[in-house]
Amino acid sequence: MKEYQLGEFEEVVLLTVAILHEDAYGVSIKEDIESRLERSVSVSALQTALRRMEKKGYLKSEFGEATAIRGGKRKRYFKVTKTGKAALDHSKETKMKLWSAMPDVSYEFSKAWISNGLLPLPGLQDS
Repeated sequence: MKEYQLGEFEEVVLLTVAILHEDAYGVSIKEDIESRLERSVSVSALQTALRRMEKKGYLKSEFGEATAIRGGKRKRYFKVTKTGKAALDHSKETKMKLWSAMPDVSYEFSKAWISNGLLPLPGLQDS
C-alpha cells in the first residue's frame, strides 16, 4: 500500500517515538537515535520528519506543562497513531518478505566478494 511507505529516517524516528512512548519529545528522540544507532541527527532534519509524519497522520503531538528548568518553555510530546502503527507494520512485513525471498546463494556470493576484499562491509567480514 503506497500510503504506508516510509523513508528510512522516517521509520527510525517513528520507531524511536514508539520506544520512548510517554517520553518522546524532540531532544529525547534525537538523543535516543544517536545513542542506539550511533549516528548523528540534526535538529532540523528531525523536526522536518516529525512535522511530515504528523501531516501524514502517523504521529500526533501535544504540549506538556511548562517547567522552570526550561525557562517556562513547554515540550512537544509525540505519540504514534493507529495509522503510524499500520505504516510500521507494513514496513516490517515488506522487509521480512524480501529477506525471506532471498536465496542462500546470495549470501555465498556476498561472502566470496568479502573474502576477496571486494565488498568491505563492516561486521560482515567474519561471518
